[in-house]
Amino acid sequence: MTRVVFLLVPNLHLLDLAGPAQVFSTAGDHGDDYTLSYVAETEEIVTAQGARIRAETTWPTLTDRDLIMVPGWRSPLRTRIPSLAEPSLERLRAHHAAGGTVASVCSGAFGLGAAGLLDRRRCTTHHELQDELARRHRAASVVRDVLYVVDDRVVTSAGIASGIDLALYLIATRHGPGAAAQVARSMVVYARRNGDEPQASAMLRHRSHLNEAVHRVQDHIDARFTERVLLADLADVAGCSERTVTRLFTRATGMTPLRYQQTLRMERAEYLLGHGATMEAAARAVGFDDARMLRRLRARRSARHGTPDPARV
Repeated sequence: MTRVVFLLVPNLHLLDLAGPAQVFSTAGDHGDDYTLSYVAETEEIVTAQGARIRAETTWPTLTDRDLIMVPGWRSPLRTRIPSLAEPSLERLRAHHAAGGTVASVCSGAFGLGAAGLLDRRRCTTHHELQDELARRHRAASVVRDVLYVVDDRVVTSAGIASGIDLALYLIATRHGPGAAAQVARSMVVYARRNGDEPQASAMLRHRSHLNEAVHRVQDHIDARFTERVLLADLADVAGCSERTVTRLFTRATGMTPLRYQQTLRMERAEYLLGHGATMEAAARAVGFDDARMLRRLRARRSARHGTPDPARV
């Protein structure tokens, strides 16, 4: 079981909370074991939209698999300090120090900053608040005009609806792109905005089209990206010829079905490598026979982006 704790603050924005909560709740409906908790410093929180939310004041026991998420609140530019008291800030620090993940939506980044979790890390927030975040937290590296940033289990997202993108990214990295695709399809959020942030899930980057046949093909690949996927099977899923499915897929996504599958494999492999897996173990976990293909694809990607291959430095 993974527990997601939403740390609620006065004047929070409803969508900052409801969007990610819906993602994790829908993932639970599809079989991933999530439990959602709502914690605050008082038993009742009045949102920026006027709704009143009841919350627990006692924290549940957390493990390093669990997530604390801080939704954003109204008008941080008009307040001198973030709307979190020291005990809540210490909870954030302690959870991260114990190996857990902390995340924020919109102005929730100011809460993570007050806890010291943005120092020497990359982060982002709503475009109207980026200058203020950089001013208040000079040791942070504020990345502008992206949907979300991931740095050492500190995940920050931009304004309001980007919390959905962040939550889908976390589902994709923890359970694979097939699980995230299933949740996104249930929530009808394929046509999402997508920034240039390299951590953005491939499943989301290439879903901002309206071709239903290609969405079905992507569903098929997402659920089987570690397996050998035959073009004939994709044509059956799309209800057209092999030549046509390749043409439609490339037009909608900008890549062939094979390259899309390789991108999903690479994304999952990078996640595993970042969490201690060896190159050989990561390669086999994502469907490669050995590490040679994974090394080749990583080197090719590094050459395209002009960055050194981490395996070679």
